[in-house]
Amino acid sequence: MLLPITLTFAAACALLNLWIATRCARIRISDKVMHGDDGNRLLARRMRAHANFIEYTPIVLILFTLVEMAVGASLWLWIAALVYVVARVAHAFGMDADQPTAWRAGGALLTWAVMAGLSIAALTIAYTATRAMPVPPALAAQV
Repeated sequence: MLLPITLTFAAACALLNLWIATRCARIRISDKVMHGDDGNRLLARRMRAHANFIEYTPIVLILFTLVEMAVGASLWLWIAALVYVVARVAHAFGMDADQPTAWRAGGALLTWAVMAGLSIAALTIAYTATRAMPVPPALAAQV
């Protein structure tokens, strides 16, 4: 089964992961930091942005895959994938600042909104499909 949204979204997330990692690596190279953040506050924030991306993205990718497998490609899934990627870029830029920013907050809130929306969609699909399934004759005879 071809999953065009999930494949596109996974590729975008992989590239985004590389971009976020590269932002950390540039500081590591220029400041000769081999391990940890060595007290560099910008590196610490960028490392945290990378870790945050890694914390959220796997479960979101799993939800996208399962929802797309269940209902197929749809416009709302394309939009949700785009919103997630934009949210994670905004969050990564927002994490560079010393103070809270609209980019960081907006990125986090949009990430949560996409995750919550996918979770609700998955539950709706699961329980709508369960009610629509006929009871197999072997199970009906046991009741």
